[in-house]
Amino acid sequence: MIPTLAWTPEGVRFIDQTKLPLEESYVVATTYEQVADVIVTMVVRGAPAIGVSAAYGIALGAIGATASTAAEFAPEFDAICARLAGTRPTAVNLFWAIDRIKRLFAGLLADQANIAEVRERILSEAHAMYDEDIAACKAMGAFGGELMPQEGGVLTHCNAGALATCGYGTALGVIRSAVEQGKHIHVFADETRPFLQGARLTAWELMADGIPTTVICDNMAASLMKAGRIQAVVVGADRIAANGDAANKIGTYNVAILAKEHGIPFYVAAPWSTIDMATPTGDSIPIEERPQIEVTHHGGRQLTPDGVGICNPAFDVTPAKYIAAIITERGLLRAPFGESLLRERPQ
Repeated sequence: MIPTLAWTPEGVRFIDQTKLPLEESYVVATTYEQVADVIVTMVVRGAPAIGVSAAYGIALGAIGATASTAAEFAPEFDAICARLAGTRPTAVNLFWAIDRIKRLFAGLLADQANIAEVRERILSEAHAMYDEDIAACKAMGAFGGELMPQEGGVLTHCNAGALATCGYGTALGVIRSAVEQGKHIHVFADETRPFLQGARLTAWELMADGIPTTVICDNMAASLMKAGRIQAVVVGADRIAANGDAANKIGTYNVAILAKEHGIPFYVAAPWSTIDMATPTGDSIPIEERPQIEVTHHGGRQLTPDGVGICNPAFDVTPAKYIAAIITERGLLRAPFGESLLRERPQ
């Protein structure tokens, strides 16, 4: 599997997704501040991968601490968590992972643990999240693979593959599973402007797996749907509200509307760590605004006139009414999502 991130004796090693597909290089983060920078600059991206990265960042912070007990480390621990939580606001997996480490640390504080135990337990929890993420991706892949056509085109937007997780992927995990089941899938990958995650990352992943893939510009999906070349759409998500509204990379909402108009099922694949039951609807999901230079420049070349206004939201929200099913590691959820999410959520 593609080594999105890995714990090493030197620190956390990330494949540099800003250099793909032309250069396969790696960045090693040795401090939590470096992990925060890796997340902000999108060297690592994708909600599940961001969450596990943050957990490893906290582990690095503990390893670098000079405190001798959990109590002495507590103020620094809070600062580390706050720094990592401030990196990207939309991906709820980030906050899920940090909260999980916070609960662990609260127990260590109560037990008056020494710093060696703090380091060991936090790193062990981060490793567990890593393994759980891969297992969840494979489970949702198996469930979602059954929904894919026996033969035909499947459209995906952005990159919800191994590069967005610790391995295998969410939406691309569904596609991988369908292919493993013997289905003949041809993937149409939206280029996904302005960061081109589809053109750069999804195409690179699927070509490495030998899965037939065609990159299309974001404005081509409707014509391919009308021509009957797309039989299903599957995307990932960065946050799913309690009513089933799903935030994903900007442009996903467009695709959902087009799929509805053409009678094509639109599926969202995401682990339970992406579901935010504390957010009632998509209207309450915070939307990250990315730097203007991602729109004004490409490959170091300026594309727009000086002084022109720029709007660069990283995500949009697809209303639940456009979603045929939410694919999770616990199974398939159908409308009304408010009921199915409550019924199937982990206890």
